[in-house]
Amino acid sequence: MSLRKSILVIILVLAIDQISKIYIKLNFKLHDQVEVFDWFRLVFVENKGMAWGFELPGTYGKLILTLFRLLAITGIGYWLYDSVRKNSAAILTFCIALIFAGALGNILDSIFYGLLFSESTMVQTATFLPEGGGYESIFYGKVVDMIQFTLYNDVLPDWIPIWGGQRFSFFDPVFNIADSAISIGVFLLLIFNKKAFGTS
Repeated sequence: MSLRKSILVIILVLAIDQISKIYIKLNFKLHDQVEVFDWFRLVFVENKGMAWGFELPGTYGKLILTLFRLLAITGIGYWLYDSVRKNSAAILTFCIALIFAGALGNILDSIFYGLLFSESTMVQTATFLPEGGGYESIFYGKVVDMIQFTLYNDVLPDWIPIWGGQRFSFFDPVFNIADSAISIGVFLLLIFNKKAFGTS
């Protein structure tokens, strides 16, 4: 895949990611949710750290995490450039572009959202470029998440040992478009690894 097409993939993913995050940030109070289907809802949460809500401890934990993300995306960017330069398989370049776009989408939140928005709370929505300044300094923004696919949420049949008769929900994490792009890129690389890396 050419560099131009790779850049188009990155721009498209970033646009969808940032538009969806900004819309949620400006129109949803923290923890507001809208049920689209039984198994799909929009839920506004903010993630201070890494996936699954993990946070590095201490005052500088968030800064270290953001700087690590910047270092990682530099490596991914070089990997993408090198793959295009070597005319690697289109599936490999496409997947790297997805991963790069997803990583960049979440980095933008971490770097700039604290400066650009007021704090989101359970009683009021955030505002863009508030007069008193944003809710945090540069590098300390929170990542906006809003997508939740609960694939199963029901009482388990009685015949299932131990858990039978108990309510069980499967796949409750809340994520965003950037997370999806990273996950899809990695998943496709695993599925098509022979084609992507030219192994037999």
